Amino acid sequence: MRKKIVAGNWKMNKNLQEGIELAKELNEALAAEKPNCDVVICTPFIHLAKVSDIINHEVIGLGAENCADKEKGAFTGEVSAEMVKSTGAEYVILGHSERREYYNETPEILKEKVLLALANGLKVIFCIGESLEQREANQQNEVVKAELEGSVFNLSEEQFANIVIAYEPIWAIGTGKTATSDQAEEIHAYIRSVIADKYGKEVAENTSILYGGSCKASNAPELFAKPDIDGGLIGGASLKCADFKGIIDAWK
Repeated sequence: MRKKIVAGNWKMNKNLQEGIELAKELNEALAAEKPNCDVVICTPFIHLAKVSDIINHEVIGLGAENCADKEKGAFTGEVSAEMVKSTGAEYVILGHSERREYYNETPEILKEKVLLALANGLKVIFCIGESLEQREANQQNEVVKAELEGSVFNLSEEQFANIVIAYEPIWAIGTGKTATSDQAEEIHAYIRSVIADKYGKEVAENTSILYGGSCKASNAPELFAKPDIDGGLIGGASLKCADFKGIIDAWK
């Protein structure tokens, strides 16, 4: 059975004290009422070590929002996969559309990041998705397939078992637009079929594919009811305990 996952991506929000408060609040809420899915929070680098001490790792997984494409050395300001792992984090988000767009992360760079993350025992939440122009030109299938081929289809079957895919329609991130549940299901099913072509049906059936694109408590139940949608990668709605828990509760 593949895992159902709700992961929060805090992005560049919350100072350290605010992040600690939110982590405590989430920890208490989920300890009181056990979630019916895996929950992960991906925080800015500076929060990781402190938040790791606060949360019950059996209830909440911890992840970083990025890591470097180099192992170690004279790369001022970078944070390596080994450093991320040493904080107690278990996950890292790679390939987010904001990193691809604003920081020019190419498939080749992402391939290196994925390999280093896996070598250091991190699970990877790997983001793929098309822009509005690509969606309007009906190129979404080609785009997501190329992103998989460019950065994760070089992995062995054993390595690929540590990859969670997050489909994020770039046109629906922070815009308030959401793919309809049918649009989302259609491309999730396509992504699963591409994984099956590469690694076989069993691997594809065991791969969690999350939806990331303005998912909130109001539309999560409809999205999560679809057979190929295994949860969400949540941005803005992960910054308030009640909003995030509302999405987690969609699995109940």
